[in-house]
Amino acid sequence: MLFSDIIATFELIENTKARNEITQLIAELFKQANSEEAAIVCYLSLGQLWPPFVNKQLAIGEKIALQAVAALTGRSEKEIAQMAKKQGDVGLVCQQYEWQPVGNPLTIIQVFQKLIEIAEIQGSGAIDLKIVKLVELLSAHDAVAAKYIIRIILAKLRLGFSDMTLLDALSVAMTGDKKGREIIENAYNLCADIGMIARNAKQYGLAYVAQQQIVVGVPIIPAAAERLPTAQAIFDKLGPCVAQPKLDGFRVQVHINKTDAAPRLSFFSRNLKDMSGMFPDLEAELLKVPVTSIIFEGEAIVFDQNTKQFLPFQDTVKRKRKYDIDLIAQEYPLKFFIFDLLFLNGESMLSYSHQMRRQKLQEVCTNYASDLIQIIDEHPVSDAKALESYFHQMIDVGLEGIVVKKPAAMYRPGKRDFNWIKLKRQEEGHLEDTIDCVVLGYYKGEGKRAAFGIGAFLVGIYNKESDCFQTIAKIGTGLTDQEWCQLKEKADLVLVNEQPHNVVCASSLMPDVWVAPEIVCIVRADEITVSPVHTAGKTIDTLGFALRFPRIMGYRNDKSSFNATTDQEIKRFYEDQFRR
Repeated sequence: MLFSDIIATFELIENTKARNEITQLIAELFKQANSEEAAIVCYLSLGQLWPPFVNKQLAIGEKIALQAVAALTGRSEKEIAQMAKKQGDVGLVCQQYEWQPVGNPLTIIQVFQKLIEIAEIQGSGAIDLKIVKLVELLSAHDAVAAKYIIRIILAKLRLGFSDMTLLDALSVAMTGDKKGREIIENAYNLCADIGMIARNAKQYGLAYVAQQQIVVGVPIIPAAAERLPTAQAIFDKLGPCVAQPKLDGFRVQVHINKTDAAPRLSFFSRNLKDMSGMFPDLEAELLKVPVTSIIFEGEAIVFDQNTKQFLPFQDTVKRKRKYDIDLIAQEYPLKFFIFDLLFLNGESMLSYSHQMRRQKLQEVCTNYASDLIQIIDEHPVSDAKALESYFHQMIDVGLEGIVVKKPAAMYRPGKRDFNWIKLKRQEEGHLEDTIDCVVLGYYKGEGKRAAFGIGAFLVGIYNKESDCFQTIAKIGTGLTDQEWCQLKEKADLVLVNEQPHNVVCASSLMPDVWVAPEIVCIVRADEITVSPVHTAGKTIDTLGFALRFPRIMGYRNDKSSFNATTDQEIKRFYEDQFRR
């Protein structure tokens, strides 16, 4: 497959907003591709060279890209920088010029390999060599292809779909429709490398994909909890259950493999990012766990040894850094609380009940003791009154609530269901709630805020079924002058020239400036109302939902936009208001 084939598809995708059409276009690529090409199609169409859990980067910033485009076009770097600033896209600058491609057309595999080679250039003179290699690659293609190469290396491809659309497209390519989606998604949930799943599907067929096993070192897509408003509602749903403290820290999936000569340990965040190396204080302790291989989930949270209290998430997040890790570890020491077991000594634990998984975990830790690592407390509950009492106990010690679990439930990767239910402080008996929203754009300020360049901003939620973001609130209050400026700075880093294809917005709400749906913020609202304007949860037969008196409470840097609150959650929150 030629690289020009995937570029032609990217161009068509840029000019369509219909998800079914986008799915069909990608499916056609999969049909043409061999197994290796199919994997590359997955990575490149998401603007990546590797799956998100691989801790590698191209290490090419905008300055290097500007220098390469300047060298390619024979213009000054200053001129190219000015054009890029005006258009908001270095890739688009390439399309202002024409040149004759050098050499024979390159295949998708050749281009992918050249991008990998550029990424792996290190040492003295690395920047200059990266520029030379990048110019060579750009000059081998026309201006349209160069635009997409630049966007890929700057992680700004933004074609307007996620891995969910790729799963549909792969099914269409393999079966002619979406009937293979469940098999493909189940495999992906077990082993979150979409490129590997596509490669196996093309090479061996869906029957092979259906047998996908857990791979230690490749993250399992985490299960997620539902929410209900009261202890009584939870007990009515689950009956006799168990409750665990809800800690406000980093949710981390830990993989340990001691089957090779050198033991390997990996930490993965909830959005599949590799966090290995950030927790040296935990790493040494975890490697002492007496197993050959294990995958478990837990919460890493900063703990004050003097007061014996957990510190807020704002302090825990300070541990998320690449430099001076040992120093910050001393200032903000962590504790790690294991709350689930997914894999043990070569065997998947996912089909075991919660009760059995916990028993296996306790057996593992029988001869293991650590001040930093422990199994999270669990409290059996036989009635709603006992559940409410335990909830208030956790609030009294400064925690944000509890997670209630069904003892007989299996672990369901990638699923959000009522096997786990959260009850948080602000939800108990109140209409107020916190919602993880995605910033979609902003409106230029008037009056005093004209100086800031921002006076309000538009936020939305995620619709997994449609793989799109739908508007739910326009927010214009609740920020200090400094916070308005900070929000604009964040937004301007991901601004785009036009409405993203995966954002559904009424014409009356169109912001002055669109941004890529990447910034996740925490929003509190007094209640959820139906709306004739907002598109969150809107269908042909029903109105959408909106937030009444919304205000921003902070940001969720540990979450991707695809982990934001969903339309289905919003619908349940709305219904819960009436139950209360």
